[in-house]
Amino acid sequence: MELADDFSALLVGIQRLVRRKLRQGQTEPRLRGAHVELLRLVMDSPGLRVSDAAKELCLAGNSVSTLVNQLVTQGLLHRQVDPADRRAARLFATDEAVERIGAWRARRAALFEAVVADLPAADQAALAAALPALRGVANGLRAQLGEDER
Repeated sequence: MELADDFSALLVGIQRLVRRKLRQGQTEPRLRGAHVELLRLVMDSPGLRVSDAAKELCLAGNSVSTLVNQLVTQGLLHRQVDPADRRAARLFATDEAVERIGAWRARRAALFEAVVADLPAADQAALAAALPALRGVANGLRAQLGEDER
């Protein structure tokens, strides 16, 4: 149980520190974490439907619709009617969103590269070796979420 508690606390703490560091010196309006997650997802899967985004993000459809409306208003996302189902919309990131998320990803990568580079070689190797286990944790959580929705 101690491992699980420590692991959970570390994940939350790391995420908080990363957000705070990435916001430093940021000149454009801040995006909430949910906005960034949705934009990243749409950039990785252009033309994604709102319902598919909700499923992937493990959010209610109306919550994703609200995020979409906010991002459309900010000029970061646009909708196109799905030709296969006129009631549904397909989502696409705007050029501004691609630029902003690209810059955010680059800052995040540089941050982690610098922090990891400062670790002793043995710790770097331990982190690399832990990646499959961390993916397993993520997959296990995703599977449990899927079971809960049935």
